[in-house]
Amino acid sequence: MAERSQDAAFSSSERAAMRDLLAADRERTMSRVASLTRDWNDIVESSALVATDDEHDPEGSSTAFERAHIQSLLDQAATHLTDLDQALERLRDGTYGRCEVCGRPIALEGLKARPAATTCIACAGTSR
Repeated sequence: MAERSQDAAFSSSERAAMRDLLAADRERTMSRVASLTRDWNDIVESSALVATDDEHDPEGSSTAFERAHIQSLLDQAATHLTDLDQALERLRDGTYGRCEVCGRPIALEGLKARPAATTCIACAGTSR
């Protein structure tokens, strides 16, 4: 890929490559959501067939933990989907690849590693 200067917009090939990366990540995340949703439904269905008193049922605490764990993973996946959709919108409107804190370009290699990134390495390091 061609190098871009610090102030230059993405080349059309870079833009296409990033759109492909974002779309592939979105597709994987959607598959993960579908799988986690099936797992969630399986747990709910199986717990409906047994006692519903999680506190006193010896299996209840592990079932509750599994539900909470899957819910947490679903929440993370939903957040990631939102981040990917926002990145695709930024790509369409020409603001993709700019740090939302300092306004400088985010390194292309960083975007390849984390396509939905909204901050450059320097600003991400200071926000911890």
